[in-house]
Amino acid sequence: MQGLMQDFPLVVSRLLSHAETVSGATEIVSRRLEGDIHRYTFADMAKRSRKLANALQRLNLAPGEVAGTIAWNGYRHMELYYALPGIGAIYHTINPRLAPEQLSYVIEHAEDQYLFVEAMFLPLLESIAATLNVRGIIVLCDESDMPQSSLPNLLCYEALLAAEADAHSWCELDENTAAGICYTSGTTGNPKGVVYSHRALVLQAMNTAIGLEITARDSILPIVPMFHVNAWTIPFMAAILGTKLVLPGKDLDGASIYELLTNEKVTFSAGVPTVWQMLFDYLEQSDNGLPWLKRVCIGGSAASRAMLETFSDQYDVDPQHAWGMTETTSMGSSPAINAAIADRGDDAIMDAKMTQGRGVFGAELKIVDEAGNALPHDGKSAGRLCIRGWAVASSYLKSESTDEFLDDGWFDTGDIAVITDDGYLQLTDRAKDVIKSGGEWISSIDLENAAVSHPDIAAAAVIAQPHPKWEERPFMVVVLRPGTELDKQSVLDQLASRVARWWLPDDIVVVDALPMGATGKVQKNILRAKFNNPATANT
Repeated sequence: MQGLMQDFPLVVSRLLSHAETVSGATEIVSRRLEGDIHRYTFADMAKRSRKLANALQRLNLAPGEVAGTIAWNGYRHMELYYALPGIGAIYHTINPRLAPEQLSYVIEHAEDQYLFVEAMFLPLLESIAATLNVRGIIVLCDESDMPQSSLPNLLCYEALLAAEADAHSWCELDENTAAGICYTSGTTGNPKGVVYSHRALVLQAMNTAIGLEITARDSILPIVPMFHVNAWTIPFMAAILGTKLVLPGKDLDGASIYELLTNEKVTFSAGVPTVWQMLFDYLEQSDNGLPWLKRVCIGGSAASRAMLETFSDQYDVDPQHAWGMTETTSMGSSPAINAAIADRGDDAIMDAKMTQGRGVFGAELKIVDEAGNALPHDGKSAGRLCIRGWAVASSYLKSESTDEFLDDGWFDTGDIAVITDDGYLQLTDRAKDVIKSGGEWISSIDLENAAVSHPDIAAAAVIAQPHPKWEERPFMVVVLRPGTELDKQSVLDQLASRVARWWLPDDIVVVDALPMGATGKVQKNILRAKFNNPATANT
């Protein structure tokens, strides 16, 4: 016997329809690129999203086709989140921090038909204009603010919407239809495309609400970018709950974030440690507090215990860790503290907060040794972290680089972790030599390969050094070719031609030889011990 329930597919358009019907008066507040504050409601967004859907169809964007977005967290980006999947198309959120060659690659690889971009990113597209094969570029601005550009087929977003009616019937779709694409950071080779289904987005939005303990009474500021893992599905979650949403735009400095936190009475925010450090710096200088903020979620990279304690002790804000990946449709673990931990007192609670939390419902976690054997969840046994579940990718777009997808359905995250007997996940290392700076990955391997292409450098190794603002920054150790001297600027210029500028190492030092292990690999643990120790760094 089967259940006698209605077949009600989990699709993104239902989130918007629900928000309009149940929470239509709830505000969405955005700081625009122009610097002013824009306010409207979920009902307003629903109407404009229907206008946008009509405009997309007038542009002949067909179901299954892809449109790219290069935009900050703002109301127009939100409208694209809903309108594109609503007509059966697919949004492709593009990280503007990608190097130009990677940007060209993802636009071509995803087969973007149109690009929706903030005006400030037009020079970025102009730099790769020769590689673009899109039908048009739509600038997210008013007609009065349309910029001059050498790019062809430039259209104005607001002009498109102004020509359309606000009536539209959303497509009837299978819930497993593709809704969005997000690419990995491309730390080793080209970025890889992860394709999100409607079903995965809806379920993860529910999981986010539960895991972050959000209610309709909250006011939420997602600082995590909408171009990266759907801002942890918070824009979709807000539609489910009817939660006030505050979108920060491009200005993420301490003063700008404080202004929004205070003026909009934000109770919950999510961001990477770098953002919170900038906020701390501003608060210390201005002698301000955080009267409304109750909880923050920290992801992207691990926060220090000092950061968590500053939030808790100095500002009476509950800090939370979470973990997820592009491949897990945002959160793979939840920061919620269970009753058993709470009963052990403040120190135990803080210890638990220093972990990445517990796996969310629908995400199974395990750790395995090099042979693939499962290890015990005892808080001591470290192994490769694997995950599977309803919101975990089963392959990459066009089936590229499938080594991470194991034969038994698990995804190998590339992280090294332990899991406690009560389910708390603690990342202990990285299986790949990558550096996380400001919540973004930097590939040490790519930097090393770029360095040794310099005529004066015989060998190079890159390690992460702790940084007070960015958490980690790359530090390069090189061996010079005989008869040469280090010209740092020349090396940096060489690197800048091959990688994004924010990848460039903070410093370059010369050694006689790199420490090598028995297998011929550089022993980076020795380099870290030397150069991350102030007492020995210059010896």
